Amino acid sequence: MTARHRGCSLPLFPLLFPTTLFLFSTLAIATSQSVLRLSTLSDNHRRRLQAISEAHSSPLSAPSPHPPFFITVKSRIYHVTDYGADPTGKTDSTAAISQAIADAFTPFSSHRLMSGIPDLGGAEVHLDGGTYLISLPLCLPSSGGGNIKIHGGTLRASDDFPTDRYVIELRSKSNDFDYEYVYLAGLMVDSNFRGGGIAVVDSLRTIIDGCYVVHFATDGIWVKNGHETIIRSSYLGQHITAGGNRNEKHFSGTGIRLEANDNTISNVVIFSAATGIVVAGQANTIDGVHCYNKATAFGGTGIYVKTPGLTQNRIVNCYLDYTGIVAEDPVQFLVSGSFFLGDANVVLRSVHGVIRGVQIVDNMFSGRGTGVGIVWLDETRGPFTAVDQVVVERNTVDHMRLKSTTSRASVEGTGTTWTVDFRPVLLFPNRIDHVQYSLSTVAEFAGHALRNISGNRVVIESDRAVTGDKDNRSLETWVFEQERMKKAFVVMVIVEVNHPNSAPKHNKNLQDTGLSQLFKVSTMILTDGVECYLCMQKNEKTHSKLPEHIETISYNGEKNMVTTLGPFGPQKEKEKLLCKA
Repeated sequence: MTARHRGCSLPLFPLLFPTTLFLFSTLAIATSQSVLRLSTLSDNHRRRLQAISEAHSSPLSAPSPHPPFFITVKSRIYHVTDYGADPTGKTDSTAAISQAIADAFTPFSSHRLMSGIPDLGGAEVHLDGGTYLISLPLCLPSSGGGNIKIHGGTLRASDDFPTDRYVIELRSKSNDFDYEYVYLAGLMVDSNFRGGGIAVVDSLRTIIDGCYVVHFATDGIWVKNGHETIIRSSYLGQHITAGGNRNEKHFSGTGIRLEANDNTISNVVIFSAATGIVVAGQANTIDGVHCYNKATAFGGTGIYVKTPGLTQNRIVNCYLDYTGIVAEDPVQFLVSGSFFLGDANVVLRSVHGVIRGVQIVDNMFSGRGTGVGIVWLDETRGPFTAVDQVVVERNTVDHMRLKSTTSRASVEGTGTTWTVDFRPVLLFPNRIDHVQYSLSTVAEFAGHALRNISGNRVVIESDRAVTGDKDNRSLETWVFEQERMKKAFVVMVIVEVNHPNSAPKHNKNLQDTGLSQLFKVSTMILTDGVECYLCMQKNEKTHSKLPEHIETISYNGEKNMVTTLGPFGPQKEKEKLLCKA
C-alpha cells in the first residue's frame, strides 16, 4: 500500500514491527528477572509473582472470563502516626495515641482469655520510634482486653501533667481482672517529675520488658492487686545518673512499688530513688536486681519488704550497692546468693515481734571497716519474741562484722572454769539452744560439765584443774541459736584425752540401754577412740538454767564397761548404763 502524496506514502507494517519487538523483549527480560527473585520470597509472594509472570508470557491469550480477586484484611498493627501523633514531641499527642489504643482494643472475634476479657489476637500499638508529648494519662479502655503489645517509642509527660497520675495506666474500674497479657516493651517513659511512670492495677500476667522509666515523682512502676506481673530487663531512676550524684541525698520516690502477689522482678537496675523496691505482697521473687538508688548513709533503702507476719518473698542473686534490705516481721523470707557492697546489710525490723522461717545464707558482704554488722535486728518498737527457724550462716564477710546463728570459738589455759563469749557474733541475745564442745588436756582426765549459757556466754566447769595440750586448744565450743532437735534441749560434749596407743572404735548404740526414754543423746567418735556423752534431762521452761541432772559417761574401749565421772548438779540415783560391743 502506497500513498498518493509524499506525506502519507510510507507502508504501515514496517512501522509497527519494531515497537512490537521492543515490547516482547522488555517483557522477556522482566520475566527472567522475576524468576530469579522467586527463591528469596515467601510462598505466598512466590505464587503471586509466578501468576503475574505467566500472564505476561502469553500476551495474545484470551482474557479470563472471571477476573482474579483478593480478600483484603485490615492489619491489626496500629501506627500512632497514622492517627496524627507528632513523633517530634512538639505538639500534644495524647488524643491520637489514645484513639490508636482504643481501636486496638476493639475485639475482632468472640475469643476470650480469662472470663470477660476479650482476646485481641496479638494486636500492636506501634509508636514508630517517635517522642510524644503526653498531657493526660494513656488509659487502656475500661472494656478490657488482652493479648496486645504497646511498644517502640518515647512518652514524655507535659509540664501540666497531673501529679497524682501515671503516664500509662492499666487501671480497672472494678475489683475484677480487666486486662490480661498486656505487653509493654521497648518504651522510654519520662514522667517529667510530675507523677508516676506505669500503673498496673487489677491486671493479670502483664509484662514490662526492656523499658526505661525516669523522672518520676512518685513511683516508676506501681503494681497493685495484680497477679503474675513480670518486670524484666528494665532501668528505673528518678534522675539519670551512673552513681556518685552530688544530689543523691535529695533523691525521693520509689523505683518499683509491688503491692501484689506471685510477681517477678528480674534483671532490673534502679539507679536513683529513695527506695529501690517496696514489696507489700506475698510469694514474689526478686532476682538479679542491682540497686544503687540511694545510699543507706543518706537514708535510702534498696529493697523494703513491708509485709509483717506474712512475707514469703525471695531475694536472690541481687547486688545491693551501698543500700540494703529491710524486712518487717519476716516470715518465710530468703536472701541468698547476693552481693552487698559499701556496708550494705540486711535489717530485720520488729513490728509485732515475729520472725520465723528466715534464711540469710550464701551471700557476700564487703564494707568500709566501720563496724557495721551484716545483719542487724531493729527492735526499737519491741523485741522479737516469737523466733523460730532463723538461719544466718555461710556468708563471707570483708571489713564488716560477722553475724550468725551458729558460731565456733576456742579458749586455752589452765584452770577449772572456761568462758567463751559469743555475744559479738550471735544474732539474737540470750538465745543459745544447742552447745557442743570438746576439751583437750595434756594427760589427766577430768569430769566436766556445761554450767551456763546465759547472755550468749558459755561456761564450762571441771571437777579439777586441768592443763591444756600445748598442741591443741584447751576448749573448743560450737553453739547454735536455733535448735535442730525438737522436744528436748541437747548438749553434745566431746572429751579428748591423749592416748597414743588407742585406736578408733566403732560407734556404740545407747538407744538399747533405755536411756532414750529419758533423754536425747548426741554422740561423736574421736580419732583417739574416746567417746563421751553428756545427757541432759528434758527442761522445756528455760534455756539458760542448768538441767536437773547431768551425767558424763566415757567408754574406755572394753566391752560392757562404763566409767562414771559425774554426776554434777543435784544428786540423783544413778542408772546402770551399758555400751554394747
